Amino acid sequence: MEKIRRNERMGAMMRLLSAAPNTVQNLSRFCELFGAAKSTVSEDIDLLRGTVEAFDLGRVETVTGAAGGVRYRPVVSREKARETIEGLCRELSGSERLLPGGFLYYSDILSTPEIVNRMGEILATAFYDPDPDFVLTMETKGIPVAFATANALGVPLVIARHSSKVYEGSAVNINYVSGSGNIETMSLSRRAVRENQNALIVDDFLKGGGTARGMVELMREFNVSVTGMAFVMSTLHPAKKRISGARSLMTLEVTEGDQPEALVKPADWLL
Repeated sequence: MEKIRRNERMGAMMRLLSAAPNTVQNLSRFCELFGAAKSTVSEDIDLLRGTVEAFDLGRVETVTGAAGGVRYRPVVSREKARETIEGLCRELSGSERLLPGGFLYYSDILSTPEIVNRMGEILATAFYDPDPDFVLTMETKGIPVAFATANALGVPLVIARHSSKVYEGSAVNINYVSGSGNIETMSLSRRAVRENQNALIVDDFLKGGGTARGMVELMREFNVSVTGMAFVMSTLHPAKKRISGARSLMTLEVTEGDQPEALVKPADWLL
């Protein structure tokens, strides 16, 4: 086998690490792949770490211990996060996207992979430390950003549904009060999660907090702890939600008058 040069090793290593974010990969894997000594691979990782930090591309970390190795975390700096969200706020503000009931049309945003992946990385950056075992969302609009967040965290995505499906086996069903005040049903397969795990709730929109409250109660049925709640957008009104401690990327306020307009701003924790 022809000797692999350092720049080739580093390029391949970065691709493998970024393809599995927040996943610890053993150094022996890279030694076997490149036919290099562990000391050589360690030097490559040190150089890679410096390059990634210099260009603000995330963070390459060495994990010690028996199950140690190296991992890549797509950490987004507060400055870059604010720049991204401010751009989205400018695009979403105004009257063109405003819908009846104080809602906002942004399905096109949630269908753009580049934007959704960036939002997922921003949310993941805020929740690496709680170390969730999975991301929970409610079908269906929240799935893209929840998936992107789960991918950046390196954990599975779990989807609660409005009704149980035959192909998911037995399920736990609960009734909850939606934001509109209606009684609705939420269902999750018994095999989807395990007791004593930690969940991160991610969804697209937070208004009254009824659906989010339902997901918290659903996790209680499974004896699962909720370590955090994150949303793409939340409304300023009503100010009192049915949940507390949630983070959103943007806040929405609708002006009153003959021609209502949407005022979308970055959430305070990003400023």
